[in-house]
Amino acid sequence: MASTETTTAPTTGSVEAGLDALETAQSGRTPLRRTLVDKIVPPITAIVVVLVVWQGLISLKIVDDPTKLPSPSAVWDAFRNDWVEGKLLGYIWTSVSRGLLGFGLALLIGTPLGLLVGRVRFVRAAIGPILSGLQSLPSVAWVPPAVVWFGLNNSMMYTVILLGAVPSIANGLVSGVDQVPPLFLRAGRTMGATGLKGTWHVTLPAALPGYVAGMKQGWAFSWRSLMAAEIIAQFPDLGVGLGQLLENGRTASDMAMVFEAILLILFVGIAIDLLIFSPLERWVLRSRGLLVS
Repeated sequence: MASTETTTAPTTGSVEAGLDALETAQSGRTPLRRTLVDKIVPPITAIVVVLVVWQGLISLKIVDDPTKLPSPSAVWDAFRNDWVEGKLLGYIWTSVSRGLLGFGLALLIGTPLGLLVGRVRFVRAAIGPILSGLQSLPSVAWVPPAVVWFGLNNSMMYTVILLGAVPSIANGLVSGVDQVPPLFLRAGRTMGATGLKGTWHVTLPAALPGYVAGMKQGWAFSWRSLMAAEIIAQFPDLGVGLGQLLENGRTASDMAMVFEAILLILFVGIAIDLLIFSPLERWVLRSRGLLVS
């Protein structure tokens, strides 16, 4: 017996030491040099390549019609002129404020709707197929009826955003609820977490990965819906957003303005993803031990 205890103790200690070392390695901060190489250098390289190819098409006369493809310098001049005139931030803020407010309203509607569809069988049978159909419907299809219903105002814009984003948010949450292990639900009921308490403390946290994916897709639909509404429905009282800037460039046959609007729309979409959804997604994965270093 004594010899057995002597041989198993070092083994247990080595296992504990190995686990401690593994935990320490995973929780260490990523070096700055690795962050630069992995996160910053690749997108900068891609941007440089695109600019070189773009300028090459102009310099080599492959595309020599500025009404079809403006030069990078012409697009830069459009950015600079709008910045000097104080219009650039106004374009961005008009669209971003609408998009974020509309997305917030979509969250308030889509979250309880997703929980209801995910937990109540009758509601899923009645509404589930409709949500899937609405998610596949192009957002631009809602602009004409929204204009008829509400006129050319911000209510029309928010209606189009809601109809585009709510189905994605709700379906994402339904998918997350479907993936909750039944053991979690039984354990919650055993501990008294039933009804709304069980939904808040058990179902929603367990369904968070699917919910975050639905939120991310919902924002994409919100942004695209808003751009479609701004392009089609224009009115002086609505102000000039990025979608209207794009349409103004098309109307004036100003391709530099068109590319300016396209790049701004792309920039805002990427910025929102990097500032909000990517950190949220990493936090969810890290809290579940799924984030790969």
